[in-house]
Amino acid sequence: MGARIRALASGDPRFALVGAVDRDGPVEGAEALSRGAFDLVIDVSSDAGARGALSLARGAKAALLVGTTGIAEETRQSLAGASSEIPVMIAPNMSVGVAVMKHLAATAARLLGPTWDVGLVEHHHNAKKDAPSGTALRLAEAVERAAGRPFPREAILAARGGDIVGEHSLRFMGQGEYLEITHRATTRDLFVLGALRAGAWLARRTPGRYEIEQAIGLDSSS
Repeated sequence: MGARIRALASGDPRFALVGAVDRDGPVEGAEALSRGAFDLVIDVSSDAGARGALSLARGAKAALLVGTTGIAEETRQSLAGASSEIPVMIAPNMSVGVAVMKHLAATAARLLGPTWDVGLVEHHHNAKKDAPSGTALRLAEAVERAAGRPFPREAILAARGGDIVGEHSLRFMGQGEYLEITHRATTRDLFVLGALRAGAWLARRTPGRYEIEQAIGLDSSS
């Protein structure tokens, strides 16, 4: 994904790519990175990579967007602490569509009320290890907060097969009707496009902790 961010950012007039880093160190723009000549860092690597990105961003007083999944609680706390110095966003799923789906799910849960049952089915490629997906869990949490009641974990079903990028279907079931909200990912570039949109927004913010929902004009509490 890092390579695709570099490729798409290079053709995006909002960005001037000055450097890139992998697990072994800088692979591009080492001098610019050492001088802190940048205002945004996007990390999509690992827990260790996120810590390295935090150090890099702090040194340059640059905004930091972390799209890494599975970061440790200690790293999360470090990122939260850094938000008093720099703009920080943690967004394991950088899909704009998923952010909107989360908002719609919370709205539906509030409006439909406690008499409607809810369930979620998610599909991903056969190499994905975690089940249910982190996105499925975050959707369930959004419904829980909005509805004020638990989202039964047995109501989340996960399937793995083929090369499916990702699909999440949330169904609210009432008497004589049901409402379904579905998001389908057809290319991994959607995460790159979401990262660039969020990053361009984040780079203009003052120090603080931000959510991807804010970057697209939604209330982050939904």
